Amino acid sequence: MPGNWREHIVSTPEVLRGKPRIKGTRIPVSLILGYLAADYTVEDIIREFPDLTKEQIGACLDYARELAEFEVVAL
Repeated sequence: MPGNWREHIVSTPEVLRGKPRIKGTRIPVSLILGYLAADYTVEDIIREFPDLTKEQIGACLDYARELAEFEVVAL
């Protein structure tokens, strides 16, 4: 499900204290990643959160992948 996670994930200080969340919801990315880590399928997650789409769930994974690739350069 590769795609542009920026189309589906936002972070604003006034909602969830700035935690990344699915755009248009109060569902944090960390919650979706937790479900996936607990072996829930995309279909299971959509049953729990019927307003979510496969693309939004995939965006959570893409977001996490991009964070994992982040490198800090020591000076």
